[in-house]
Amino acid sequence: MTEQQLPTWADPSVSATDLDPQGVSRRGLLRRAGLFGAAFALGGAAVPAVAAPASAASDRGPGGDDPRLAYLVGDHHIHSVYSHDAKYTFSQLAAASAKFGLDWMVFTEHSNFGHAKYGAALEHEEILRARAENPRQLIFQGLEWYIPAAEHCTVFAAPGAHEVDLLTRFESAYDGKLLGYDKGGAADADTARNEAHAVKALKWLAEQRRTGYVDDVLVLANHPMRLGIDSPHEMRAWRDAAPEIMVGMEGAPGAQGAAIPGWRGATSIRGEYENKPSAQSWAGYPADAYLTYGGFDWATATVGGLWDSMLAEGRLFSITTNSDAHRIVFDTWKNGDWPAGQNFDTTGKLPDPVDTTTPQPGSDFWPGQFSRTHVGVTRYGYRAVMAGLRAGRVWLDHGHLLDGLDVRLKRDCDHGRGVTLGGRLRVRKGEKLTLNVTVTTASRPNSQGILPELAHVDVIRGAVRCPVTDRNTWQAPDTKVVRTKDVSGRKGTYTLSIPLSAGSESFYVRLRGSDGNRHGAGYLGASVDPHGPIPHTPGDGDPWADTWFYSNPVFVDVAGA
Repeated sequence: MTEQQLPTWADPSVSATDLDPQGVSRRGLLRRAGLFGAAFALGGAAVPAVAAPASAASDRGPGGDDPRLAYLVGDHHIHSVYSHDAKYTFSQLAAASAKFGLDWMVFTEHSNFGHAKYGAALEHEEILRARAENPRQLIFQGLEWYIPAAEHCTVFAAPGAHEVDLLTRFESAYDGKLLGYDKGGAADADTARNEAHAVKALKWLAEQRRTGYVDDVLVLANHPMRLGIDSPHEMRAWRDAAPEIMVGMEGAPGAQGAAIPGWRGATSIRGEYENKPSAQSWAGYPADAYLTYGGFDWATATVGGLWDSMLAEGRLFSITTNSDAHRIVFDTWKNGDWPAGQNFDTTGKLPDPVDTTTPQPGSDFWPGQFSRTHVGVTRYGYRAVMAGLRAGRVWLDHGHLLDGLDVRLKRDCDHGRGVTLGGRLRVRKGEKLTLNVTVTTASRPNSQGILPELAHVDVIRGAVRCPVTDRNTWQAPDTKVVRTKDVSGRKGTYTLSIPLSAGSESFYVRLRGSDGNRHGAGYLGASVDPHGPIPHTPGDGDPWADTWFYSNPVFVDVAGA
């Protein structure tokens, strides 16, 4: 049974195994490029022509030989009328996602009593219809989990007989808001219990995957620094509890339209990162951690910061970006009126929106309009996207800055493709390496009418050491920008070949680049990051004029290190 047989999608007994077509070739993927969005049509030039199956890590030589990939574009954080604070229907969001080239999307409705009792099941019926009506999109059902003692996470499962049951059972048993397990401040008596419950929740999800109750499930932390309540020790505890489930965090939040000049107000910040430390915040974060830098979360944007401190332990922790779509900037729709006697707690669903023809308040862009997460796959399907996220084959951009990016790190003595994003390369001390970065520049204007131009590519390198003793460590002092390539004016597809060498200790490299419009000394100083992203003036943060791309790391394991 294949994805083109529409009744398959409507059958809740069908698993992701049936929904994912087996053995789809790269040629087949490209043939469907016009159907499946921009990921292949725009990025294809940066990817070789034939798909190869992924090899098991144990089958690879020391030099590595990762599969050829195509990249699917997606968004894992989208809200509809089944969230109490959003307003759009599934059909509105699916149409917008198709318009802006998304291949996959996750509906992540807020947990609350109305959703737990009514909304999740109603939403699932719409998910099934949406899959049948949109066979060219991968549409996941998810949940925005209120993490006990902390912020929010995206939780989503592969389609199958138990996907909605998994989410509703999880919501009832582990949601911090429903249980009243939300407190996590230093002075709160229940903080230790609540933090432990978050770890228990992730282990429970891992068990459902291990036993085959669901084909797959993933978790990603959302807007980690927005309130400063996701402490470093909590994030490490989540990762360590179920590393195959808790795979990363938002490197850049949604709500990127929040600070468009003249729109929301003089204090507005991109991402709605407009908070100050509270009694619930972890006291070790500086006040500047509550801002975004080039639209990216401080934990990611700071070279040598929290993300790097986790990578420096030698363990993958991915980053993503998304719309967090609730209310779209300049959109004219408003929430419909409730029938007499009804509310969200009694229905689990908002009334459908009504067009006013007048711009309504909002901070967000449509899914795929501004923020895009690109996931490397060897075939098209739900499990393929989830496998790509778990493997860390991920890069992200804002404003459609790039059409394509392919990254390979290889030993100079090898003839293979080398290792790509999220992978590991085994080398000997002193070996010469080459980092090949293939860029495909933007070929068409974005929705703002701007043809983005990449100005520079930064190579960031960090030493890999043993796990930290202090679980609240948020700095990696040996991580810095080691190379910057000026690519201003370059068009089309080109490859940057950057020489590296293996010293006596293991390390990782990751990439970053921007349109070059706004930059300055990074948060930890110019010697670490001479031209990194910087905060914008409150109320004056035009996102289209300050766009960046980031990639996940490639790890290099030095023998004997």
